[in-house]
Amino acid sequence: MIRGIYTGATGMLSQSRRLDVVANNLANVNTAGFKKDTLRNESFPEVLMYRLAQGPVTPIGTLGPGTDTPTIHTDFTRGIIVETSNPFDLALEGPGFFSVETPNGERYTRNGHFLRDAAGYLVNQEGYYLLGQNGRIQVAASAVVEVSQDGRVVADGQVVDALRIVGFLPGLGVKEGHSLWLADQVAELPAPTVRQGAIERSNVNIVQEMVDMIGILRAYEANQKVITTQDELLGKAVNEVGRT
Repeated sequence: MIRGIYTGATGMLSQSRRLDVVANNLANVNTAGFKKDTLRNESFPEVLMYRLAQGPVTPIGTLGPGTDTPTIHTDFTRGIIVETSNPFDLALEGPGFFSVETPNGERYTRNGHFLRDAAGYLVNQEGYYLLGQNGRIQVAASAVVEVSQDGRVVADGQVVDALRIVGFLPGLGVKEGHSLWLADQVAELPAPTVRQGAIERSNVNIVQEMVDMIGILRAYEANQKVITTQDELLGKAVNEVGRT
C-alpha cells in the first residue's frame, strides 16, 4: 500500500510540473517568436522484488515506482507570420535565429520586433543590439531602411551590413527568458529567408493548451484520490487487521 502512495505522489509531482509548463505557454501566447514547451513523461526503472521471509530468497516480480520528473522539450514549429508595416519588424520564414548582443554575450531569438535607438543602432525591446556580419548594425536616423529576403540591410540604397542568422540543433539551446536562447554550437545559415514589415507570432495554440490544462487538473485530482485511498487502507490495516 505504501508503494501506491509513492506512485500517486510521483504522479502529482509530474502533473504539477506539466501545469507549470502549460501556464508558461499561455502566458507567452502573445510573445513574438515564442516556442511552446511540452513534457515527456518517463517512468522510473523497474525494480526486482524479492521475498526474504519463509525460506530462501525468492524473486516475486518487478515493481514500477511511478512516474519520473518529465523532461522539457521545445516545439520549434514556425508560428503564423503577420504583417505589421513596421520596417524594423523582421520575421524568418525558414529556420534560424536572429543574433543579438547582450551584457552576457551573444544570444539568439526568433522575436523580430526591433527598433532604431537614438544613436541609430537597431535594437530589440530590451535594448540589445541586433548583430550583422560586421557586428552592431547602425543606420542614420533619417535613413530609409530596407531588409532584403537574404538578410542584407540597405539604408538609402547603400548596403550597410547583412544580418547574422544562425541555427543550432534542437536540444543544444537553452531558453534564458525574454525570447532569448543560449547555444554553445551555432552555424550561420547561408540563405536565410527574411520578411520585412512582419512578425512571427508564437506557435502556442491557446485552445489546445486550455484543453491540456483541464486534463492535467483531472489527472492531478485522480492521483490525490489514489493517495487518499491508499492512506485509508493503510489505516485499516494497522488499526483493524493488525488488532486481530
